Amino acid sequence: QVQLVESGGGLVKAGGSLGLSCRASGIIFSISRMAWYRQAPGQQRELVAAITSGGSTNYADSVKGRFTISRDNAKNTLYLQMNNLKPEDTAVYYCNVFWGFDRWGQGTQVTVSS
Repeated sequence: QVQLVESGGGLVKAGGSLGLSCRASGIIFSISRMAWYRQAPGQQRELVAAITSGGSTNYADSVKGRFTISRDNAKNTLYLQMNNLKPEDTAVYYCNVFWGFDRWGQGTQVTVSS
């Protein structure tokens, strides 16, 4: 059974930082491409950042230079470090892996106040 469990969301002021974690189980984490998505109210879910099994990363233009995705294969855990947060980063953040089909965590709320 695939499980993705996110943690680390919360409320922060603009310019602040937050770190998200996603603990994965039921997959072979080390060979999996992992990603973070987010969905703001009334908006479509969008890709924030992704990391391949080899460590290559890609980011949405809106977060480049502010967010860093990383992984710890020994802990089956994906991370997202978010710095210089902006009110427009407010959204529910989801961990994602394609394992037969797209799998999603339950999401964690990130709220950035101005």
